[in-house]
Amino acid sequence: MSKPFRDDSLKQNIVYAVSAAAGVGLLAYIFYKHRGSCCKGRPINPSIRKDEKKVSDVLDLEELMKTVPPGEKVSLCRCWKSKKWPYCDGAHKEHNQSTGDNVGPVNIVRKKADTS
Repeated sequence: MSKPFRDDSLKQNIVYAVSAAAGVGLLAYIFYKHRGSCCKGRPINPSIRKDEKKVSDVLDLEELMKTVPPGEKVSLCRCWKSKKWPYCDGAHKEHNQSTGDNVGPVNIVRKKADTS
């Protein structure tokens, strides 16, 4: 014959389960609300042409392609961390590791000359 189920045991298990779920939910909410808050309000551009009101450039694609050999590429920085800005020097890798970001360069590729 089986033991009778104790009502107190069920209540105690429910209290533990609800407490644990509430704790996990609270931690998830806090993490969600404060993710990335370390960077809010800070400028993206740490040092490049700070004396200008707005950093904006126009690239002449034909002129740029004259400097890029066929089959090669030029990589332009989007993370504002490059020491060779506007060209990428790979500084985004460290930036991505330290911030959890996923930024990378803009790659402009010149196709190889058609030999046919």
